[in-house]
Amino acid sequence: IYTFIPKKIDANETYPLMVYVHGGVHANLSSKDYHIIEELLDQGYIVVSPEYRGSTGYGEQYYKLIDYGGLEIEDTFAARNWAVENLEHVDAERVGIMGWSHGGMHTLFNIFNYPESYLAAFAGVPVSDLLARMAYKGEGYRKLFSADYHIGKTAVEDPQEYKKRSPVWHANKLQTPLRIHTTTNDEDVNVLEVENLINALKAEGKDFEYEIYENAPGGHVFDRIDTKEAKDIRFKAYDFLAKYLNPPFKKD
Repeated sequence: IYTFIPKKIDANETYPLMVYVHGGVHANLSSKDYHIIEELLDQGYIVVSPEYRGSTGYGEQYYKLIDYGGLEIEDTFAARNWAVENLEHVDAERVGIMGWSHGGMHTLFNIFNYPESYLAAFAGVPVSDLLARMAYKGEGYRKLFSADYHIGKTAVEDPQEYKKRSPVWHANKLQTPLRIHTTTNDEDVNVLEVENLINALKAEGKDFEYEIYENAPGGHVFDRIDTKEAKDIRFKAYDFLAKYLNPPFKKD
């Protein structure tokens, strides 16, 4: 677990916690995330970022421990609980979670499974529908999921298992305030996945915010890159989260 604490905290005060979940089926927290973490710290969040099972950089054994949409989600939740229990300046009543892509999937499953533990959430270009994903991704990607250390079967062989690990099939569980971003030119998480999620949440009568951008520059990373346009979109997510988490240094 990576832990980041703002420099200018008051020792007598408590601060909101943000669980920041890195993306990638197999990846790790890296320099591409640091500007976002810095923006969160500047607002007054304490930030924790879990290296959940399957993350890279910890050897083959840890890589192969991945339990996609299963125990890896529990690892992220455990990071949240560790921070609340061990970091004295964390306000346990003000905990948010956010992530993009696979991190967005972690975000969704965490609020679906543990709604009482998060006050607000943001999911950017979230992996949402594995059945749809297996249909448009290449054979190499499908083989990753059917490997014996992974799900172990193809979506054709066991569609129910892939549904179980897809947020779209759990939309009825949403209770936490949620904002979603996607773009029509995403070359990794096709917009149809996120549209399926949005439609499922609407069908369940859920109250949430979302924006579907049209061919936004950057595609999959459109609101994470270091441009003014991307930052403006990113701050829409921050503004949404701040309504519930009230970070002390957030400027209107």
